[in-house]
Amino acid sequence: MPEIAGRLREAFGTPRRRPAADPVEELVSTILSQHTTGPNSDRALACLRERFPSWAEVADADAGEIAACIRSAGLANQKAPRLKAILQRIRAERDGFDLSFLRDLAVDEAMAWLRRLPGVGQTTAACLLLFGLDVPAMPVDTGIARVARRLGLVHPSASADDTQRVLQESVAPTRIYALHVNLIHHAREICRPRAPLCGVCPVNDLCDYFRVARAGVPGSPR
Repeated sequence: MPEIAGRLREAFGTPRRRPAADPVEELVSTILSQHTTGPNSDRALACLRERFPSWAEVADADAGEIAACIRSAGLANQKAPRLKAILQRIRAERDGFDLSFLRDLAVDEAMAWLRRLPGVGQTTAACLLLFGLDVPAMPVDTGIARVARRLGLVHPSASADDTQRVLQESVAPTRIYALHVNLIHHAREICRPRAPLCGVCPVNDLCDYFRVARAGVPGSPR
């Protein structure tokens, strides 16, 4: 894995770490970004913050009002009550919306706390930790899961939790951010779902998928 991480760094560069966002805003932004594009979710978040300047106001708002603000992100009628429920749960458990205490927990403990929130899964929890609190958690979306399976780093049926564990344990915590960002680039630009560009892949000699495909064996791994 360190070899893979190094080659991806050579191919895509060392990503500049953006300043950590407000953890709750990172959580809300991640939920809004699901099943839509970045510009659409950004517009939804801006509209939500303009209409409700505080998270307490969002937690107390009618779900229909929230949905009207986040319509551009899609699935507004599903995301609105989910956001409201999450914010209400955070306030009930923490007497406010300060999530900085998560920095003091082990990554697994912080993940477990977040995943008790309504509808918060592996990717959302890890995104909040990585981008909102600088905690070295590895978010695993469908693209990263695909790359990990094809490389043979995890079993084809491995869960996102298993994939997260493998990736986190195989590189230094200080390398998690760069690895995550570069795996995203790799999944989008080279290791695509269909017609992956295996010939120009910087890690094809380490890849089970490429080895099987090049040998012409039927039933190549996904």
